[in-house]
Amino acid sequence: MHRKRCCDLLKFVLKVDKEPFFLIPNMGEQLKIACGVFGAVSFRKQPVFPYIYWGLRAQNHRGHQSHGFLTYLDGQFYVHKSLDLVPKIRASAIHEWFGRLPGSIGIGNVRYTTSGKTDEKSLIAGTQPVTASKDGFKVAVSFNGNVVNTFQLKKEICKHFPDFTYECDANLICHKLLIELTRQGDLEEAVKKCMEEIDGAFSVAGITKDGTFFAFKDPHGIRPLCAGHSPDGDVYAFSSETVGLDINGFQRDFELEPGELVTVSEKGFERKSLTRARKAFCAFEFAYFARPDSFFDNRYVYEIREEFGRNLVRENPEIVKDADIVISMPETGDDAAFGVHEESGLRWERATRRHRYVTERAFILLEKERYTTIDKKINILASKVKGKRVIVVDDSIVRGDTTRVTIEKLRRMGAKKVYMFVTFPRIIGPCFYGIDMATYSQLIGARHTPEEIAKIIGADAVCYQSIDGFVRATGFRKNELCLGCLTGEYPTPLAQKIADIMKKRFLEGSEEPGRLYEIPELFGEI
Repeated sequence: MHRKRCCDLLKFVLKVDKEPFFLIPNMGEQLKIACGVFGAVSFRKQPVFPYIYWGLRAQNHRGHQSHGFLTYLDGQFYVHKSLDLVPKIRASAIHEWFGRLPGSIGIGNVRYTTSGKTDEKSLIAGTQPVTASKDGFKVAVSFNGNVVNTFQLKKEICKHFPDFTYECDANLICHKLLIELTRQGDLEEAVKKCMEEIDGAFSVAGITKDGTFFAFKDPHGIRPLCAGHSPDGDVYAFSSETVGLDINGFQRDFELEPGELVTVSEKGFERKSLTRARKAFCAFEFAYFARPDSFFDNRYVYEIREEFGRNLVRENPEIVKDADIVISMPETGDDAAFGVHEESGLRWERATRRHRYVTERAFILLEKERYTTIDKKINILASKVKGKRVIVVDDSIVRGDTTRVTIEKLRRMGAKKVYMFVTFPRIIGPCFYGIDMATYSQLIGARHTPEEIAKIIGADAVCYQSIDGFVRATGFRKNELCLGCLTGEYPTPLAQKIADIMKKRFLEGSEEPGRLYEIPELFGEI
């Protein structure tokens, strides 16, 4: 009865051929974040799949490697998972999708791997949403974040599920939640136990066997998750970013608080604060991950990034005086570049453009080509930079590879000087909470000063925004942000212990055998 309305929501999408697996997008130095979450329920019992589909399409930037949809109908879960981006759907296939994913409650996920293996088999097994069942209980979850105490949780879970195999942190969250549900018999108590015993970042949307639709955040609220509803009050939804609500025409109601559990009924959202520690929202969301049109703490992200640019001008007046033009690394540097332009009066020359459909690994390179696929992703207009002293605005420098290639290209094109303005302060430590920079050795800022980094990447100067300026621009207080990768001070105790041990070893010259939170021997020392 509601099929026509839902078909209308999808009817403009077109089919595209799926790329082979080995062309999973690799964004060079661009960082990977764990996941994007979306979930929705319709109390008029209309199919919910279209809302989940569009909610994930709006958040594809949060996870390119895989995607999944799960719907609920009469006690059963219906699941579709696949690799790559959320696909376009041809109009003739819409009814097939409705048949595959019936129901008025559902959750979805887009994923990048920040834990677990990255071979094809593991990526497929780790695609979310995930489910678990035991003793008449059943639960499904979509998760964004990263678990630090994985080894402890695996041991506990294997006592209850001897055949348990770890593929991703979502499996840990799901099985831990199910264990607590069977013990407590109550969702609220089960979630509270998870909050108390899981070290890490987790923003979760889920469904129980009886159709309870819920969401919760870790006690520090590290990763984003917001709630909203449709104008007619029929559909209620959770989304990692507000753009997932916007694309569906939903109103944003609130951002979940740290340690908060939210359930949904026909009366709307029911919010319960179960536990809370120091709020520690991920600072990198502002600089890079979130879409510029997303909304955090009553401000659009693009407005904050513009202020980052203004800060960089105020903090580096001598370099601004020496510069002729401003350019940006598209597209996450664009808003900050506009702020630099506004504050300095320098022309923002739109001389850098991204080749939008060049996203894959550089498998097809000519034999004598010197430069990597990074060089192919950005087009720089040579005539606009030749003979100029250029400020290049970028969101961050992690390894330095992308930046080095870009500066080499600018030099070849005749740029007289190249100054880097970087909105995110110098990264000196790994992330434990859902960004795939999990070792000291991969971070150019962990061992080098800005002056040394400038020499390494070939810039005339590298100017990072100050931490205080960054915090002030976000509108948050300093103690409300997770700044662990900038300060070495992490909000959760196990992450802090691991970071301290491995930093000492790194400075002594020891090799890091992998992501710090995935080194089994390390947990024996803590």
